Amino acid sequence: MYKAYWLTNVTLDSGYVFENERIDGTKTALYNIFINDGIIKEIQLANVPLQTHLPVQDARNLLALPAFKEMHNHLDKTYLGLPWKSCTPVPNLMERLNLEAVELAELAETGQHRAEQMLHLLLKGGATHVRTHVNIDPYIGLKNLEEIQKALESFKGKMTHEIVAFPQHGLLRTNSTALMRQAMKEGASLVGGLDPGGVDNNIEASLYEMVDLAVEFDADIDIHIHDPGHLGFYTIKKLASLIEEAGWKNRVAVSHAFAIGDVPIEESNDLASILSNLGIAIMSTVPINRVIPPIDLLHEKGVHVALGCDGFYDSWSPFGTGDMLEKAGRLAERYNWKDEYALTQSLQFITGGVKTLDDEGNRLWPNVGDDASMVLVDASCSAEAVARRSRRAAVIVNGNLVYGGLNCESALKAN
Repeated sequence: MYKAYWLTNVTLDSGYVFENERIDGTKTALYNIFINDGIIKEIQLANVPLQTHLPVQDARNLLALPAFKEMHNHLDKTYLGLPWKSCTPVPNLMERLNLEAVELAELAETGQHRAEQMLHLLLKGGATHVRTHVNIDPYIGLKNLEEIQKALESFKGKMTHEIVAFPQHGLLRTNSTALMRQAMKEGASLVGGLDPGGVDNNIEASLYEMVDLAVEFDADIDIHIHDPGHLGFYTIKKLASLIEEAGWKNRVAVSHAFAIGDVPIEESNDLASILSNLGIAIMSTVPINRVIPPIDLLHEKGVHVALGCDGFYDSWSPFGTGDMLEKAGRLAERYNWKDEYALTQSLQFITGGVKTLDDEGNRLWPNVGDDASMVLVDASCSAEAVARRSRRAAVIVNGNLVYGGLNCESALKAN
């Protein structure tokens, strides 16, 4: 791609169609967007004749969406790139961990190759950022971290990333604090945690250890809490109290958090207020086979909720596509968000909170000064893209085409 060029004939959400004071559809319009050095410098309606000697890329009326963020993944676990292998059944979580421990050393040898297969799937689906958890444990030490760092480096300029040092087999259970500390020194950017009750069997000690690590390295936290019911609920409340005590506001995420959906709605409501006040985010994979946290309630209370694909096609599950738009669509299906407004707004759960339109229908994205990163899809509007999981035709990152193709004209163009 060029340093400075016009991206022409781009469809953008431009407003809502109201019928009897109800949102009945989405208005769109064609725009020309001037991009220079990876930044959007100008946006003008395409019905104005464009006179330029700069290169022109024709978007062919494709709809532009904000680039997607995959906020819960395990690049080190996937079987992608290896011969097909289904999932071995186990009776419980601990047996699953034991099974995973057996294959860790063997899988680590192909870590970079497998992770690159996953990253390619994510990118072609429109994700230009990934938060990946990487196993840090005595079975493989930092081998997975080294392999994943090489894979992420090969996608430099195409995807940004965060690496969570993740004690999958228990921070206390496997005595992994020293390895976690080493991982943070070697390039991990977040401190992870896992089920202080169900795995470490000591909620308070496990949480204290994790928070102390985060404070030591001035790092954010992403802890996986699968524990259901009041065990998981108590764990999340205890975490919240430690976060308030440590002054770690707006620096913590809880992944899965199934327990918030297991307790009475009054308790969920109270905890949602606590999470919102402390800026504790919830990361969900929107599973279809179990209760999930009440994302609608959490969002209404101001809790930041983001979605991810998890470590699909691995020892935990043979399923998954790496398609973040599919995740947004599944979320909409679970909550019966089927009207135009709800479908449009559900996009924010895979874009880091970026919305194309506000509640009144004013365009929020894109704006002059934004990074020129977007997904071009074959859809008439955002609502259709979410509902129909529309085809991704191209992905642009900081002005550069990193997936798909566009028509290019470098001569003087007049529309």
